[in-house]
Amino acid sequence: MIYISQTAAKEIKRLKQSREGLSPELPSGRTAEMTEGNSSIASSAGKPRQQPDNLIRLSVEKGGCSGLLYILELDNPRHPMNEGEAEKSKETPQRQDLIYESAGLTVIVDEQTATQVQGLELDFSEDLMGGGFRFKNPNAIATCQCGLSFRTS
Repeated sequence: MIYISQTAAKEIKRLKQSREGLSPELPSGRTAEMTEGNSSIASSAGKPRQQPDNLIRLSVEKGGCSGLLYILELDNPRHPMNEGEAEKSKETPQRQDLIYESAGLTVIVDEQTATQVQGLELDFSEDLMGGGFRFKNPNAIATCQCGLSFRTS
């Protein structure tokens, strides 16, 4: 499972709306209602049950101080014209992807990343230095000061 806090979900939706040129003050019918800690695996294949603007992809790449970096893609999924184009889209769920639902968002995670982020908690907080996403990963045996890089066993 992946847990997204209400503040992180609110910030993700705000960022997605600003990228689309939409006003953050949308009618209530335009956004999903968020609930703290509401997370479960929806399926391991198929189409997401949320609206496309509620999809995000979480992945891990080599890099950073500790060896691995979190990649959070907020862009809307592409709508492929045919089956061949679907495989080219990173944001469109693929057969091997796992789909999690949390705080009114659908999180797409590839199979390899899923083992490294199982139980991850994503939060957003602001301080005097600005705001940012905070990743709390129970699988990480080491993290760097930035909080975006980690290492697993």
